Amino acid sequence: MRTEPPGRISRSDVFAGISVALILVPQSMAYAELAGLPPHHGLYAASFPLIAAAFLASSPYLQTGPVALTGLLTFGALVPLAPVGSAEYAELAALLALVVGVARLLVGFLHAGWLVYLMSHAMMTGFLSGAAILILASQLPGALGSAVPPDAGVLPRAWFALTHPEGWEVASIGLSIVTVGLVVGSARLHPLVPGVLFAAAFGLGFSVLSGYEGATVGEIPRGLPPLRFDLPWNRLPALLVPGVVISVIGFAEGVSISRLFASEERQHWDADREFLSKGLGNVVAGLTAGLPVGGSLSRTSVNRLAGARSRWSGLVTGVAVLCFLPFASVLTALPRAILSAIVIAAIWRVVRPAALLGLWRLSPPQAVVGWVTFVATLALAPQIDRAILIGLALSAAVHLGWQLRPDVEARREGDTLHVAPRGVLWFGSAPVLEDEVFSRLADEPDVSRVVLHCHGLGRIDLSGAYTLAEMIGLGACAGIEVRLEGVPEHAGRLLRAVGATRSDPPASRPRASGTGPGSTS
Repeated sequence: MRTEPPGRISRSDVFAGISVALILVPQSMAYAELAGLPPHHGLYAASFPLIAAAFLASSPYLQTGPVALTGLLTFGALVPLAPVGSAEYAELAALLALVVGVARLLVGFLHAGWLVYLMSHAMMTGFLSGAAILILASQLPGALGSAVPPDAGVLPRAWFALTHPEGWEVASIGLSIVTVGLVVGSARLHPLVPGVLFAAAFGLGFSVLSGYEGATVGEIPRGLPPLRFDLPWNRLPALLVPGVVISVIGFAEGVSISRLFASEERQHWDADREFLSKGLGNVVAGLTAGLPVGGSLSRTSVNRLAGARSRWSGLVTGVAVLCFLPFASVLTALPRAILSAIVIAAIWRVVRPAALLGLWRLSPPQAVVGWVTFVATLALAPQIDRAILIGLALSAAVHLGWQLRPDVEARREGDTLHVAPRGVLWFGSAPVLEDEVFSRLADEPDVSRVVLHCHGLGRIDLSGAYTLAEMIGLGACAGIEVRLEGVPEHAGRLLRAVGATRSDPPASRPRASGTGPGSTS
């Protein structure tokens, strides 16, 4: 698809932006409720923040706004700090959006967009599956019209609602079923059919005409979002870690589809620019009584299918929602069961038990990462930012463990020992290779020649090069020829510089006490 120059808004952008706005209005209210906020804060986060984000965006399709995962992370960060739904809670949500925005701006300015790639596939599979279950569980009481204990956790509340059918409301259940059917059925009919809008219109009409007595959205303030600087700054330290976690995890949610579309259409895509864009959007959300925002997979797909050709389609979406705000009070009678069902319809596909189970077949160590992250996400709910930190630490430990012990294959042919290491030869793993080779030589004293096949080494650092040179020298002293074959091109000059191509002992080098040979870098 042809894209327009950055400074030009096409008719296609206007059509696409309005199409997304029709979905975003009810969706943003649902995601605000998921975050523990009154629904109108979702509308605030879907207006000015989108307009601001458009000016720095890199992708012509990626749509900013409230999203389910960011809503759940927001709820987890704020629920220990203030009563859900209170004015203090809303102020903390705005401050959290500001923290997320500043963190993303810093990442963008420092050209550190690569941080998003540090999250392993296994960790994200476990976390997203666990988060999806929590999101579904959080919406069950609303979809069933069930009154649940306010102080219970997400999973206990869902369990209470399921096990107390006497508290269910027939009308709420019916509205939820119709909503899920409309959203899912419309998507299967065509992605541009606004099933979310149809469901909201149906629910609103049913509520007005039938005198629905269940929970509704309630009063929505008239006018534009307020501009506020008097935020609870004294609570800032408690929001720093959750804000940084949301800034990275929430960004990663929209990265995959943006990169996919960019690669399909051979467009340039800049992660740093997107960090700046979403950072500015969150700063504006924090100053206009919103909540943390991110990139939406579903709305981005709709934006592209509707014909968006530049980043200004997001600006059109924000302007459309902004123009709707003075008339938002028409949604006062919208049943909250509709909002709960909208979230359920949007998130149920994210639960992927097959992907989690498949990790054991692909890589048992990575499966441990995925399953521990999954269990931690459920066990630590609603403060799931801690589960992310556990997953990151475990991913790093598994990766480091693999790096510390390179895969070494050895076979003997006559009086020659062939050794094929695989992995990275660095100061942490080089002693392992050295010990492996000399251990084999001690067990087989009649070996007179060692061939090190280095084609499986992805990288060799200075300590690794010195270790290879030392092995050649020690072998020569013992009357054993040590030869390197298949040296990676990038390491050839380094190995020649340290004497790793000769059979005489290399120049002596310092050793770090207690770390074995080859441990300095």
